Amino acid sequence: MQHQPNTRISLPHRRLRLDTLVRLRWLAVGGQTAALLVVHIGLGYPLPIGVAFFLVAMSAWLNVFLKIQSPSPTRISERAATVQLGYDILQMSGLLFLTGGLGNPFAFLLMAPVMVSATALSAQKTIILGLLATISATFLAVFHLPLPWPGDAEFGLPAVYSVGIWIALVSTLGFMAIYAFRVAEEARQLADALAATELVLTKEQHLNALDGLATAAAHELGTPLATIFLAAKELSDEFEPDDPRGEDIELIRSQSERCRDILRKLTSLSSDEDKTFQRMPVSQLVEDVVDPHRGFGVDIKVSVSGHGPEPVGTRNPAIRYGLGNLVENAVDFAEGEVSVSATWDAKTVSISIRDDGQGFAMEVLPKIGDPYVSVRNDRADRSQTGGGLGLGFFIAKTLLERTGAKLFLENRAPPEHGAHIRVTWPRAAIESSEQVD
Repeated sequence: MQHQPNTRISLPHRRLRLDTLVRLRWLAVGGQTAALLVVHIGLGYPLPIGVAFFLVAMSAWLNVFLKIQSPSPTRISERAATVQLGYDILQMSGLLFLTGGLGNPFAFLLMAPVMVSATALSAQKTIILGLLATISATFLAVFHLPLPWPGDAEFGLPAVYSVGIWIALVSTLGFMAIYAFRVAEEARQLADALAATELVLTKEQHLNALDGLATAAAHELGTPLATIFLAAKELSDEFEPDDPRGEDIELIRSQSERCRDILRKLTSLSSDEDKTFQRMPVSQLVEDVVDPHRGFGVDIKVSVSGHGPEPVGTRNPAIRYGLGNLVENAVDFAEGEVSVSATWDAKTVSISIRDDGQGFAMEVLPKIGDPYVSVRNDRADRSQTGGGLGLGFFIAKTLLERTGAKLFLENRAPPEHGAHIRVTWPRAAIESSEQVD
């Protein structure tokens, strides 16, 4: 069940550290220098060494300029990173043009900048760099200087073999870029969703901490309120019955007594020693979860049954938030009715949530639980909002699983329609006096 929030979470822009690109470029400069020296000096193969070293020197000077301009660790924009990676593709293409084109065994290094983009930049920027690398490879397949070779012999590849190298290079480039991008994107989505989960838990912990603050406030305010009450009582005895000031004193007494009653309630609600409040049966848990969602035009039916004594557990914000999120989404997507049922036996406790909406979309049912996956068929009036990010169900699932629960999701069997979510705990996990992490 995917809740469609009113506001979309704004994910941070992807930014590469400038140091990362500079260090990778220094690595390329070192490797290119070594390769040119080995081929030209070590093996004695002829090649345009001056122009080749000029291209390598350009990369070195670019690194020096970037470090002088930004000496401290800096994260650069996607556009700046794309420009730098595009330069790296063109610089590598220039070296390959001077040393045999795609016949050079180092031709596959054209993929390196695209791989960096796939793991750190957006899909749009990765596609741009992939197209640039493909255009460069196509140009090098046709136009290039001869491959360095000993003596006066000129090494040439058959045309069919050159086409095969181009196809292999472009195919590998596409496959590796897509694979690297998907893996990195899933990792980013998971990190964002886990961060959102931690924010929700922090909020729940802060709300829970208000109980302790209420206790402290009640104890601190109790003494001055008692003094005000006693002083008002003594003053009331000094006025005649028809004295108009007596009404004011009586008002002060009544309001101070009311404040004392309120503080007594706060103390009883927030006290850690109040076992009635700190522990609740499953039936009360279900009512607390369902009650905020009544009155929205959907009939919510609650049923509680089981074998043996009813389980009684500790108040757990993770369980209440997780179940509340599932019920909220059931109400959101239901046509007219939602049923929430709780059952238990000697070993397990189970809570089922059913609605009569459109149910889960079959194409995403196997992916439910992944962050940023919309898990429901959108209604027509909801399609205009842009949909949700899939965080609601992911957070609820994560919180519930941290308490020891297992979630089972399916669509209701025909002729019924709608979604069915069953949350099951070991009975010991519910009745434990501590929250299960």
